[in-house]
Amino acid sequence: QVRLVESGGGLVQAGGSLSVSCAASGRAFSSDAMGWFRQAPGKEREFVAGVSWSGHSTYYADSVKGRFTISRDNAKNTLHLQMNMLKPEDTAVYYCAAAGVLYGNSRYDPRYWGQGTQVTVSS
Repeated sequence: QVRLVESGGGLVQAGGSLSVSCAASGRAFSSDAMGWFRQAPGKEREFVAGVSWSGHSTYYADSVKGRFTISRDNAKNTLHLQMNMLKPEDTAVYYCAAAGVLYGNSRYDPRYWGQGTQVTVSS
């Protein structure tokens, strides 16, 4: 059974930093794209960042470019998102995603989803 478990969410002040991680189990994702999505209250889930299987290609939503960094550790089957210069509008539940198809235009259709972790940025 495939499981994606996020951790590291929490409360941070605007301008601060936070890192969220995703631990995958049930199968290896070293040959698959992985990524992060988020969903704010009353809004649709949106793509945040994606990374190719090798980690060499990364894609970001315009709203987070220059502030967020996605990375992966294939040996540990983990995915990470470092978030800097956080803004109140970054408040959302952040979801880990794996496998599926990651397109070059920052569109991602994943096969597997995590349950999400809450990130709250206070002003």
